[in-house]
Amino acid sequence: AGILCLSILSGCAPEKSSAVSSNSDSSQQAQKEVSGTPSDASSDRILGEFTTQDINGQTYTQDIFKDYELTMVNVFTTWCSPCVSEIPDLEKLRRSMKDQGVHVVGIVLDAVDEKGEIDQEGLEKAKLLAEQTGAEYPFLIPDKTLLNGRLAEIDSVPETFFVDKNGNIVGENYSGSGSFEYWTEIVQKELSNLKAGA
Repeated sequence: AGILCLSILSGCAPEKSSAVSSNSDSSQQAQKEVSGTPSDASSDRILGEFTTQDINGQTYTQDIFKDYELTMVNVFTTWCSPCVSEIPDLEKLRRSMKDQGVHVVGIVLDAVDEKGEIDQEGLEKAKLLAEQTGAEYPFLIPDKTLLNGRLAEIDSVPETFFVDKNGNIVGENYSGSGSFEYWTEIVQKELSNLKAGA
């Protein structure tokens, strides 16, 4: 039922009213004003060491970032329709920008419960979602530390942030969903800033 929610929502906030904007390409400027809501720049922040698994049981560490100039980390839930709607565009982005050293990683917040234990229902929904959307990038499960506290800062989904190959959180954080064109522009900007040492 969550997937059938109104597609005009740009983000989901539990216990809060959701932000509403047009999610169509024809109103991309309006979408940017909501979806591209950057929070404070988070340069020079180190994500740190972690060990977690993806929804298929494969183990990942902070080394997931080292082979890419820039990794887009998209934090989402399976019940958030704007989150779900943008996954095919994120996969398209991954494919189109991999030659530029860009990667995409998803983190499924509802794959664990409030105690940090695996939520089997959320896990199965995430597996189905990956299959239905054709996403080939990893969907990670939050570890016990919530990526050293980074995920504890999130109060609405989707939220997107960027990590360089050294595990540093770089650039801005973005709240809300976006189209392929919107995210391509954002990633190119963040990649340029990274290369320029901004």
